[in-house]
Amino acid sequence: MSGLNPLQVSQFMLMSMGIRMYSYHSERVPRNSAVLVVSNHRSVMDALVLMSAIERPIRFACHHYMGQVPVMREVVKQLGCFPLESDQHRQASFFQQAIGLLKSQEAVGIFPEGTSPMVQPPQPPEMGKFHRGFAHLALKAPIEELAILPVAIAPEKETINSAIPLRVLSFFDPTEPLFDQDGWHPLVLYQTVNVMIGHPIWMTPTHRADYQGRFARKAVVELVDRAQTEIKSLLDQGCP
Repeated sequence: MSGLNPLQVSQFMLMSMGIRMYSYHSERVPRNSAVLVVSNHRSVMDALVLMSAIERPIRFACHHYMGQVPVMREVVKQLGCFPLESDQHRQASFFQQAIGLLKSQEAVGIFPEGTSPMVQPPQPPEMGKFHRGFAHLALKAPIEELAILPVAIAPEKETINSAIPLRVLSFFDPTEPLFDQDGWHPLVLYQTVNVMIGHPIWMTPTHRADYQGRFARKAVVELVDRAQTEIKSLLDQGCP
């Protein structure tokens, strides 16, 4: 797949696996500005599905171990993902890399649920609580035209298999407590999936002014709640 960009790699992989993907509301996708794509997460296929659905390459922040495990790290590289640093440097690495990409008007992808739904996938249309990092990034990034794009990945048909023992992954990232247990890392593979694109949330001077003042925490919480509420609503619509 050398010579293909991440979007082409995603489209090729989905086609070769025979995945049926249906994208809704693609007219909502900003085309000529920096975009922070925020989505629920349950499968290694999510990056492929999101890129194909919005028809833009997306630079995904991914877990540290994904850049360490053989085979997986090659896929991550082909898709243009940027693995985060080890735990003590993770936050600084995330902000530095993501802001640099957004300044170049690229799309950056974040799964705010973190690692948990990958290890313990919830039943559709459930999802876990969102971490707040993406809201801090959107409010902190010095970019005039920047939108958060909420997207829901709603599987209609999927299989769940066993991929690799969790304790093997602990070797690659001993800082992740979810890997310090018996059992296997599940491998969720979609067969039919709906991708529901939400309304972009544009960052305004008012958002950033609130973030600088005594209402900073409130500004972050409201942004997280707004994105999570919309994704949950879209997920309910897209799941059978």
